[in-house]
Amino acid sequence: MPGRIPIPERFNLARHCLEQSAAAQPGKVALTVVGDVAAGPGAAEYWTYGDLDRAVRGVAAGLEEAGLAPGDRLLLRLPNNSSYALLFYGAIAAGLVPIPVSSMLTERDIAFLLADSGAAGIAMDDGLVVPLAGVAAKVFDTAAIDRLRRSDPRPGYADTAAGDPAYMIYTSGTSGRPKGVVHAQRVALGRIPMHRDWQAIGGDDVMLHAGTFNWSYTLGVGLLDPWSVGAAAVLYNGPQDIQVWPRLIRLAGATLFAAVPLLYRQMLKHAALDPADFATIRHCLCAGEAMHPSILEQWRAATGRALYESLGMSECSTFISSGPSVPVRPGSAGKPQQTRRIAILAVDGDDTPLPTGETGLLAIHRSDPGLMLGYWNRPEEDAATTRGDWFVGGDLAAFDDDGYVWYHGRADDIMNAGGFRVSPLEVEAALADCPGVAEVAVTEHRVDDTLSVIAAYVVARPGSGIDADRVLAHAGGRLAAYKRPKQVFFVESLPRNVNGKLQRRALG
Repeated sequence: MPGRIPIPERFNLARHCLEQSAAAQPGKVALTVVGDVAAGPGAAEYWTYGDLDRAVRGVAAGLEEAGLAPGDRLLLRLPNNSSYALLFYGAIAAGLVPIPVSSMLTERDIAFLLADSGAAGIAMDDGLVVPLAGVAAKVFDTAAIDRLRRSDPRPGYADTAAGDPAYMIYTSGTSGRPKGVVHAQRVALGRIPMHRDWQAIGGDDVMLHAGTFNWSYTLGVGLLDPWSVGAAAVLYNGPQDIQVWPRLIRLAGATLFAAVPLLYRQMLKHAALDPADFATIRHCLCAGEAMHPSILEQWRAATGRALYESLGMSECSTFISSGPSVPVRPGSAGKPQQTRRIAILAVDGDDTPLPTGETGLLAIHRSDPGLMLGYWNRPEEDAATTRGDWFVGGDLAAFDDDGYVWYHGRADDIMNAGGFRVSPLEVEAALADCPGVAEVAVTEHRVDDTLSVIAAYVVARPGSGIDADRVLAHAGGRLAAYKRPKQVFFVESLPRNVNGKLQRRALG
């Protein structure tokens, strides 16, 4: 088994991803941006490692000239394009802390994130601008972003420590308020077990990820991992069309393809899957939520390619997986990656690991270099996830006799919407003042064995005449698309215990 990963005292994530490859192979294509598959390879946007190294250092210099200082936070609200990648890495190259956010978030969401993070700046594409009354953050619009991209590069990368903040991701918390997950520069080294045991990625690979950059899954697996090993990344930012992915795999010559279970499910149902389109693919990768075994079986039959699942969290990416050296066991996400220290702890207990076969909280040792530094300004949430030397994130699981991990859902009420964690409290708060709603509770509703959606259970005010369309319209004005309920059920009352506490698990 490989030994522990050495962590140098000084380390910069952007330098790690770009500098060595830019020196050794400056002309190698590192990033391909495809917007129109039908137009062919000539219409794509290509970036070599040399191009990226200069552009990222240029963005870093431009941000410094704009008055941003090491440690400042920079919110990124951009389309899924090359500017997103350049600003994310450019900020890190300057010692700033980028915060990628979804383009689907509402004005209220953005106002909260700016206030909570204390961001010194926000980069917004002109097509994604939201009103920012009273905001002190410096705004970089499309024209300003173009100027950043043309800035003369700084001589090198910021001299950061391995334990300095690199970037921050917001994720739903049990309190209903999104919380910032702060990752260190060393996170790139903490992902090495994933490269080896899940992805089996090397410098000759071409990684195609089906997600968007605001998501930690895409930033990590789609960019950080391939660039860490000198491989190529492919980004798609064209129209949403489930049929595009097989054609894009063929066009890009992708050797690795990563997506969430929902997309694999949709491809199996709606796309024409020809094994010839997957000729260059070695295997496919799946993360974000639990995958039903039937998807695995159907995918193999339709494409002739293996699909390797993984389990992780925003706080530590993936740390349990199947892969070329860990045979798939349908229904299990796999085994802990080598060098990872994983345990199952009692839900209500101490830091003593439970024996094989017993279900408890999935825990990862706090010494793991891929584990977050902590939650941004949330000491109470840091304390709630600390159990001695272990970090516990709320997932329930158990080991079997062969060391495979079996996922058993969440110990709290956090929902999973297509791979995004969503707090029911946040959705309930957005629906509570909908005219005609007396009470509302939100939880996951299972549509079938392979799909669950967010559902709202509403107690209507007598005589209000409220219907599902009105509830959904109200949600549409207050919540990002992935947070909105997909179904509405009207009930006479909500299930509560003898103390009046809502019992979400009893819904549906």
